[in-house]
Amino acid sequence: MTSTTGPGHADGLHTLGRWTTDRSLATPHRIAIDDRGLTLSYAELERRAANLAAALQVAGYVTGDRIATLTGNSSDHVVVFFACAKAGLVLVPLSWRLSPRELSLQLGLADPQLLLVEDDLDALAAAACSLLPQPPRTAAPGPGGVEKSVPAPSRALPAAAPVFRKEVRDDDALLMIFTSGTEGASKAAVLTHANCFWTNLSLSRTLDMASTDVVLAVLPQFHVGGWNIQPLLAWWAGATVVLERGFEPGRVLQLIAERRVTMLMGVPTQYLMLAEHPDFAHSDLSSLRHAVVGGAPMPAPLLRIWHRRGVALSQGYGLTEASPNVLCLANEDAARMVGYSGKPYPHVAVAVADPVTGEIYDGAATGELLVGGPGVFAGYFRDPAATAAVLAGGWLHTGDLVERDADGYIRVVDRLKDIYISGGENVAPAEVEAVLLAHPAVAQAAVVGVPDERWGDSGAAFVVVRAGMATDEQELLEHCAAQLSGIKVPTTISMVGALPRTALNKVLRARLRQELAGRDPVRMTHAEGGRP
Repeated sequence: MTSTTGPGHADGLHTLGRWTTDRSLATPHRIAIDDRGLTLSYAELERRAANLAAALQVAGYVTGDRIATLTGNSSDHVVVFFACAKAGLVLVPLSWRLSPRELSLQLGLADPQLLLVEDDLDALAAAACSLLPQPPRTAAPGPGGVEKSVPAPSRALPAAAPVFRKEVRDDDALLMIFTSGTEGASKAAVLTHANCFWTNLSLSRTLDMASTDVVLAVLPQFHVGGWNIQPLLAWWAGATVVLERGFEPGRVLQLIAERRVTMLMGVPTQYLMLAEHPDFAHSDLSSLRHAVVGGAPMPAPLLRIWHRRGVALSQGYGLTEASPNVLCLANEDAARMVGYSGKPYPHVAVAVADPVTGEIYDGAATGELLVGGPGVFAGYFRDPAATAAVLAGGWLHTGDLVERDADGYIRVVDRLKDIYISGGENVAPAEVEAVLLAHPAVAQAAVVGVPDERWGDSGAAFVVVRAGMATDEQELLEHCAAQLSGIKVPTTISMVGALPRTALNKVLRARLRQELAGRDPVRMTHAEGGRP
């Protein structure tokens, strides 16, 4: 089977099912995927994806049907992605880090016609499905599972044969990604073929990826970055993707050297773990010509550590609802503009607006970042109210407070909903966290605003101390007081073993607030002398 999009069809010019077809013709024997030493050529990837797409259609799956997956990063999962792209189906990759209850809620919303489950996750899937009134049919991914025999869709098939729309269109949904839900219930963001095409085209204009590149993919494939930040672009360009199922810093350093990895995408916590690994100083990083960091602001000292190793580690910014690429920092700006996320990608429009009035500012400004362009998502699945709110006025409202300088470079300050007001002054937790991280004994830090009878809100900090080092609350308070105005100094600092995080290592601030609320009582003992 070849691509289901007919040649020259005007509505399917940007569909991703074409990509493996084209590559299988141009470079059939080149390695597309290195999955823990097991390789898959472009010809094999196309054959398996095309056959699965055809089998899904024959079994009764029609355009727009959801295929959910519960699996680690694997070549089998990539086959399912491109099969969905060819057949007009929607891939819904679910997180294996969720509890059965959380997973059942996402399955209930996504309403998939089929759930593909890796063997190791059968128990989790069964527990989640047991909580659903009508669980979907299940199968395993891979040649011995769904590629061998496709179950019929979960719905009752009509008496008459279903009508298929053979061509896949640009505005057909391709990916349904659940947002991280750091503050509340996650939502299902729908990304179309056009969204994914344009975000990868934007990335290609700055990343300069070639068929000779080797991309190490460590982000989970249930996250948008597991597809649209380097891997899909690599398969479009004919490069090789080395898939990892997890993140172990020693193994990542080893893979960079052994596989001659040229590109990598990670989050700040992962780069910190790599930099702190005992092998980091003497690991061979000579092949790594570009590494991108996203998911959260990168501490300046950590950026400099990587720059000293000769790696062009540059900050980027994106969000699921933008497919996700929005801002990037060119390699030549990485050392000069430390702490900035850069400028918009090509084909991406941005604006800075007053968070209250919506007035759009010109030139240097501070406000909420708004995003426009063909990468902006189609909406939240079955949630028109949330979709209308986030796309109000024709812009995607990111909820992020940013600063834009006179030259157009943008720095992310913090999440608007994370900023708290203390003594009438806005306080950005990220600013306080940066000061805490500058203390040599602090490995990780998170700050949340909590009610304060006198100041309205005050900061409560949580700190993870570096192994083999010691500090205490009083020392850290004095450290903050020396570098921050009194109103920004945290009221309390708690030493913890770890910070609660999402699958992409974003801090779960809501859980930290819950922990504080459960204390009896919450201590508010910071010396008043530092306050105005």
